[in-house]
Amino acid sequence: MPGVRGPSEYSQEPSRDPSLKEPFNAEPPRSALVSSYVTPVHLFYKRNHGPIPIVDHIENYSVSFTGLIDNQTKLSIKDIRPLPKYNVTATLQCAGNRRTAMSKVRNVRGVGWDVSAIGNAVWGGAKLADVLELLGIPKLTSSTVLGGRHVEFVSVDRCKEENGGPYKASIPLSQATNPDADVLLAYEMNGEILNRDHGFPLRVVVPGVIGARSVKWLDSINLLAEECQGFFMQKDYKMFPPSVNWDNINWSSRRPQMDFPVQSAICSLEDVQMVKPGKVSIKGYAVSGGGRGIERVDISMDGGKSWVEASRTQKPGRDYISEHNSSDKWAWVLFEATIDVSQSTEVIAKAVDSAANVQPENVESVWNLRGVLNTSWHRVLLRLGHSNL
Repeated sequence: MPGVRGPSEYSQEPSRDPSLKEPFNAEPPRSALVSSYVTPVHLFYKRNHGPIPIVDHIENYSVSFTGLIDNQTKLSIKDIRPLPKYNVTATLQCAGNRRTAMSKVRNVRGVGWDVSAIGNAVWGGAKLADVLELLGIPKLTSSTVLGGRHVEFVSVDRCKEENGGPYKASIPLSQATNPDADVLLAYEMNGEILNRDHGFPLRVVVPGVIGARSVKWLDSINLLAEECQGFFMQKDYKMFPPSVNWDNINWSSRRPQMDFPVQSAICSLEDVQMVKPGKVSIKGYAVSGGGRGIERVDISMDGGKSWVEASRTQKPGRDYISEHNSSDKWAWVLFEATIDVSQSTEVIAKAVDSAANVQPENVESVWNLRGVLNTSWHRVLLRLGHSNL
């Protein structure tokens, strides 16, 4: 598209923080996640399906609005910036977060994410509901006059799964036109202009939903009668039971995954950690999709027979209350508990959200061939020995 292009090879990738574990699809060390409530941009996980798009002439960049809409048009950044700007603190999480633990049960296909394919940022931009209203689609609309019920986001990002075509995904129009859903056309991240890795010059942020729907490097936004038919909506990111394999899978039998389930992970310790006898601090994150708050995070040292409740925080110096006006409903909470270790033991964390959804006990019960949505209890093994903790 004019102004922005998707290169065919990786020679012009942006520089990245050396602590990221991989050069392309990259996540930070888990310990970095609990260093601050808002994840620094340079430590935010990075996911793309082709070489990072390059902006040649920002003044020529625009997003096309097409499909089942009366007012088909193009909007530039200069058209979008005058709209009311909102800052929304929201956690984005790849559906494959914690895939490595699932792969230890049986082989799965996908990027081998540990627990850090997740991050919390302050996204700045215009609400999609305001942009669509500018084009004649009222707020809280579920269908356009021409029958558009879904909003498709098409990226400049090219991917082999689309046979070299663009990455794309969609959400219902009713969500896109609901101001309370806080769907953004974002041009800022943590108070700064988006960088190339995270979608410059413009991306969509869909809070409470798996990261695959928050399309970066926007090329066009299309109003469709049915949901997007792209690969990553129809043949990926769906939740199948453990009995389904690559020989009997029927992709059309499942809807595309949207909200992510309740999740937590311990980040202050590795999967196997040497510690000294005595007090050990357990820190991590907990989050749930759909704007649901975190009601509780429980820690166990005896396989789940007994539990202690961890403290929960969001903004420093302010008490966290689930689903209270003072809390960020789309964002994770950070938890902390101190345990007394006298012998080698397994430490378990599990979260409960405001709808009483709780993480499943075993990864085996949620195993699936794509390794997505591993929200089982998170476990780390502490071994007594020499440690600086």
